[in-house]
Amino acid sequence: MPRSRNDTVTAIEQAETSNGWPPATWLPVHVGADAGQHFVAWADFGTAPLQEPFFADSARRALRHSAAQTRRMTLDDFLADSASLQSLTPDGFVFHMSRCGSTLVEQMLAAVPQHLVISEAAPLDSIVRLDGAGEALPGDRHVGLLRAMVAAFGRRRTGIEHHYVVKLDCWHTLALPLFRRAFPAVPWVFLYRDPVDVLVSHLRQPGAQMISDIVPPDLYGLDANDARPGADYYARVLNRICTAAADHQSQGRTLAIDYRDLPGAVFTTIMPHFGIAGSDAGCARMRLAAQRDAKSPHFAFTSDIEAKQREATRPLRDLAATHLGAVHRRLDLWAGHVA
Repeated sequence: MPRSRNDTVTAIEQAETSNGWPPATWLPVHVGADAGQHFVAWADFGTAPLQEPFFADSARRALRHSAAQTRRMTLDDFLADSASLQSLTPDGFVFHMSRCGSTLVEQMLAAVPQHLVISEAAPLDSIVRLDGAGEALPGDRHVGLLRAMVAAFGRRRTGIEHHYVVKLDCWHTLALPLFRRAFPAVPWVFLYRDPVDVLVSHLRQPGAQMISDIVPPDLYGLDANDARPGADYYARVLNRICTAAADHQSQGRTLAIDYRDLPGAVFTTIMPHFGIAGSDAGCARMRLAAQRDAKSPHFAFTSDIEAKQREATRPLRDLAATHLGAVHRRLDLWAGHVA
C-alpha cells in the first residue's frame, strides 16, 4: 500500500552518521542514496510491540517520538557489522497475492507478545529491489544484504520474543529465487483468493503494486505502455505475482493457503508449518484479533465476499478467467482444494 515518507525524510535529514549498528531497540526505517552511495537510516522504536497492521504505521509512530534520535550508516558498514549481531532466525515468510488475508494472518500472529512480526517493511523492499536501482548487484552481495536486513528486524527489543515471522510485499514472489538462496531452510506460505474478489478490491482502491510510479511494470516483465490503471493491467500484475509463487511450489517447505480457509488455517496449517506451538492464552489473543478488521483494528470484521461478487461485472469476470483462471486452478491444486 502507498506509504507517506514525509516523517522519514525529515528524520533522515537530522540523522547522525554511525559506523556500527545501533542498539537492539533501533530498526531500519529507510534505505536511500546520497551522492551515489547507498545508506540505511535507523530510528529508535523503544520496546513497544509492533502491532500496527503495517511496519510503516509503526515507523511513523517511532519517528514522531524519536525524530532527534535517528542514525544513518553506509550499506557497506551495514553489511560488515551484521555478522557480529545476534538475531532471531525467521520461523517463516508470508508471501501473498494481495487483498487476500495476509494482514489478518500477520495481525493474528502479532497479537502474541512473544511473536515478532514484521509486515511489509519498506527498507526490506528497498534491499530486495536494489539490483534494479541502476547498479549491477553481485548475487552474493544481494544475498548478504537481504540476510542483514532480515536480521536487523529480527533482534529482540523486549527480550521475550521467541518466534519471528516476516510478511512480505506481494510483488516479492518475483524475488523468490533470492529469498530461497538467502534462507533455504525457512518455510514459507503463499496466500491467495478468488481473483474476482481481488480485482474488485483493487478497482475500489488500487494498491501500490498497481501504481507504476511505485512498482514499475518492468518488475513484472510488463510493458510500460500496458500500465494504464484498470482491470486489465491489474489482472496481468496479479498473474505475474501468482505464477511466480506457483512456479516455486516444488521446492518444498511451502504451502498455499486459500482465503476461504482463514482464520482457522492460522492454527491448523500456518503455525505448525512454521514450527510455532500456540499456548492457550496466545491462541485466545489470536482469536480476538481475528474478530477485528485487520487493516482497521478499531472496527469489527465483516465479510465482504458477497458484496464483491455482486459488484463484479461480466467483463471483469472474463478478464479474471483470461488472465488468472489457469494459475488460480494451479493454486487450488497446490492448496488441496481440487482433486
